[in-house]
Amino acid sequence: MNTKASKPSAAAAIALALALALSGTGASQAQACLDRQQIQEAVTSGQIMSLDAVLAANGVDGSAEILNVQVCDQGGQLVYIIGVLTADGQAQNLTLSAQ
Repeated sequence: MNTKASKPSAAAAIALALALALSGTGASQAQACLDRQQIQEAVTSGQIMSLDAVLAANGVDGSAEILNVQVCDQGGQLVYIIGVLTADGQAQNLTLSAQ
């Protein structure tokens, strides 16, 4: 009897990562989130930092693949909620201050 589990394919890993990332956005949808135009206006006016600046300030690996991005009000503070796929194939949701 062979008890070794087969390794998931890259496509299966990506599908799982997307499912995890999307499942994490349900809670953030209940928060007040900005649309794309509002995000751009907030960055332009200096109300929030750009996504690149936030990622760099928080030491997020530049090789991480961004799956989705939202800016939401969380307890009176604007935060980026970012779904990422890391170089080693791990899906993560990051919540980082936008200010």
